[in-house]
Amino acid sequence: MLIGAVAQFTIMPLLAFALGKIFGLEVGLLAGVILVGTCPGGTASNVITYLSKGDVALSVGMTSINTLLAPFLTPAITYLLLKTSVDVDVKSMFMTIIKVVIVPIALGLIINKFFGKVTEKVSEILPVVSVVAITLIVAAVVSSNSANILETGAIVFVVVILHNMLGYLLGYLLGYLLGILLKLPVSKKKALSVEIGMQNSGLATSLAKTAFADFAMATVPGAIFSVWHNISGAILANILRRIEDSQDTKDLKESA
Repeated sequence: MLIGAVAQFTIMPLLAFALGKIFGLEVGLLAGVILVGTCPGGTASNVITYLSKGDVALSVGMTSINTLLAPFLTPAITYLLLKTSVDVDVKSMFMTIIKVVIVPIALGLIINKFFGKVTEKVSEILPVVSVVAITLIVAAVVSSNSANILETGAIVFVVVILHNMLGYLLGYLLGYLLGILLKLPVSKKKALSVEIGMQNSGLATSLAKTAFADFAMATVPGAIFSVWHNISGAILANILRRIEDSQDTKDLKESA
């Protein structure tokens, strides 16, 4: 989980910064892409890990740790990467993350603590609820940013897709290298790949509205990422679920 946390707050922010500079994004779009990169993974990554037959406990653990670190690391890393380009309202970002992410988690823990029997009874339908909730969140994010999305060129779509796909690739590569050193099963590699590649892009959109209110286009990358990473995540889950631990063990023996 610690390795996942370090990877989450280094790989994706640096990828975002590099892609933004390589493709010459204007400052608003650059800020939006970097915000996506500095946000933690969201609950969608847990659902996709589950569908991939990955290590769901590890995925949830990484998401939890990264989310708790986000109020501090997301504003700090965003500031470091954008301080020469635009003013970053660190305080506003901190408070937004607390309201959008930390408070709901705290409420969830309280409900589970005092109404544990109820949550156990509904646990079987929660995966379906999660998928429906993710769909509604994506619809809300896209609809509220539809005008800005239509104004951007194809280049931002390319950047968002590359950001997401390279995150998956580097996450799995990290897992593969750790697998050689620590004999990790493939289920943990799947969790790393999904967790690093998928971001809480809804949070990124909320942050863009408050921290970069003067740059309307800053909300666009998060909105596009919200749609794309769920599409790519479903495709990735279909591929990863075919990879079994026994096959991974064989690969490790051959590499040794």
